[in-house]
Amino acid sequence: MTKRIRKAVLPVAGLGTRFLPATKAVPKEMLTIVDRPVVQHVVDEARAAGIEHFIFVTGRNKAVIEDHFDMAYELDDTLAKRNKIKELEALKADLPAAGATSFTRQQAPLGLGHAVWCAREIVGEEPFALLLPDMLHYSAGKGCLAEMIAAYDRHGGNHIAVAPVPDDQTHQYGIVGVEDASAKVSKITGMVEKPPKGTAPSNLHISGRYILQPTIFNLLANQEKGAGGEIQLTDSMIALSRQEPFYAVRFDGEIYDAGSKIGFLAANVAYALDRDDLGPQLRAEIAKLLAR
Repeated sequence: MTKRIRKAVLPVAGLGTRFLPATKAVPKEMLTIVDRPVVQHVVDEARAAGIEHFIFVTGRNKAVIEDHFDMAYELDDTLAKRNKIKELEALKADLPAAGATSFTRQQAPLGLGHAVWCAREIVGEEPFALLLPDMLHYSAGKGCLAEMIAAYDRHGGNHIAVAPVPDDQTHQYGIVGVEDASAKVSKITGMVEKPPKGTAPSNLHISGRYILQPTIFNLLANQEKGAGGEIQLTDSMIALSRQEPFYAVRFDGEIYDAGSKIGFLAANVAYALDRDDLGPQLRAEIAKLLAR
């Protein structure tokens, strides 16, 4: 019987250098997609999938993330006095339950694998979800993590969300080989980080959502530095795949890399267009801009 996925790890220690000077004092995870911080969209996805405990791996100058997921007594009081009930209720709906968030520090920028390892004591001996806050998985239907948890409940083991990219771009991503590239869920036969052009086992790239068994922590503890002089999560997953099964869960929605400027801008437009209160007017404004 598989253990239920209750906890999610969110690595939020990155410096966000691609967005300087905006991220000099504001964490990149707190930049807004329409009117919600990037990290809130990812937490929304996890909550919808049934996650109960959120573990944020932070760094220096990230205290505002912790504040965002806490009560703001002065703001709540002001909204109540001004009878802004809709806004107050929205804030309450986003507030995690007491004790449902934990924050731990990644004291040096040693890579994603190291960030995940920093959460080991809070995760404990149970499988967990890992969500990269930069990668927004947008779907009108079931969320990406919810699909992954459903697959995990059927198969157990470890799961990675994947999506196709053009063949001439596979060298830019972590790529998986699978038994059946057309299947929604397929067993992974190989993993490689940024394969040289023409050598990728498929065009399915790792898209920033994972379900991992706690045995990954022992491997990360002894993982040597890899690409970029950092401790790479993919290297430890490759080692773990020799001991435990890995499955690819194909995500069929849109993925926006909010850590890049174009991805961030595209996400803002896409999320706004889907809103009844903003979509029609935004379409009109875009038409004006394109007509210039």
